[in-house]
Amino acid sequence: MKFYRLFLILTAGWLAAGTAVAVDLEKGKEINGTCAACHGDQGAGGKKGEYPRIAGQRVSYLEGQLKSFRARTRINIPMFPYTQERELSDEDIKDVAAYLAGIELSNKMPTYTGKEDALTKLLMAERVMIIPRAEGDLANGEAIYQKKCAACHGKTGKGRGMFPMLVGQYTNYLKRQADLYLKGDRPHDAEGVVGVLNTLKEQDIQDILAYLTSIQEPNE
Repeated sequence: MKFYRLFLILTAGWLAAGTAVAVDLEKGKEINGTCAACHGDQGAGGKKGEYPRIAGQRVSYLEGQLKSFRARTRINIPMFPYTQERELSDEDIKDVAAYLAGIELSNKMPTYTGKEDALTKLLMAERVMIIPRAEGDLANGEAIYQKKCAACHGKTGKGRGMFPMLVGQYTNYLKRQADLYLKGDRPHDAEGVVGVLNTLKEQDIQDILAYLTSIQEPNE
């Protein structure tokens, strides 16, 4: 892990409060052992998008969502047992969020030298996450995304502040969340249940999802 990336992870979101809060990455890894039952050891989530990718997600977003699950302001029954106060403290949330944010998943297959044993090859392959291309009008998806979504989620879909990374996330998961936003079961904007997505056509949303699968950048 690059030092600069680690430095940002440990300080982002907390310096605004005036004091950087130290985190325990080893403790975060230990806590992630519980999360791994659904999201996998590397935080890649479910292969069909039944569980989201949380590896490499933004610290502020991970913290905010875990606290929302704990407070039951975001309804997700499977998360309740793991996020109640007696199970996951604010300190635990900071530790596991920092640990998960530091996991880097490549989107290209590894190059083997031929000297790796079977276990090493398996572990290398587990750190690869390639999202299949989704169907849609890429030009329309790009135009709408850059106009409607980029201000919060970033021009390259990697998130900004407390807004999550979208690129590299399962298309099925994103579509399911969009449907929840549209039904009002999950608020999309801070102002309430009605937000940007409610102004878009169903095909526009599909085109955005297709565009997001087209801008995955290989990790060097």
